[in-house]
Amino acid sequence: MEMISDILLVAGALGAVFYCFILARRLARFNDLESGVGGAVAVLSAQVDDLTRTLKAAQGAASDSSASLEQLTDRAEGVAKRLELLVASMHDLPEPGRRPPPTAAEPPEEMARIQPVFARRTGGQ
Repeated sequence: MEMISDILLVAGALGAVFYCFILARRLARFNDLESGVGGAVAVLSAQVDDLTRTLKAAQGAASDSSASLEQLTDRAEGVAKRLELLVASMHDLPEPGRRPPPTAAEPPEEMARIQPVFARRTGGQ
């Protein structure tokens, strides 16, 4: 009986050795840098580095564009204010073909129709 238990014990130990050997080979292939997960991790790490650099460049470009857009917005606001003033001043102008109402400094219409004649003398007279 002792002999049978020893044989079973040795067989179990050999089975465990064989199982560990197979697991070690699978783990070595799994971690292989060329074709396994290790290679995938290395490729992903390189891609993360590239994306980080690209993101920093995009952030720099976005901040430059933001500053430029802010300057253009400020200029546009200034131009809009000037246009508002010009449009507001256009309301003060008379319509084409209509004469503005006379002010106190202007003579009445009858006097405005009479145009004085000025003659320039030439020579020694």
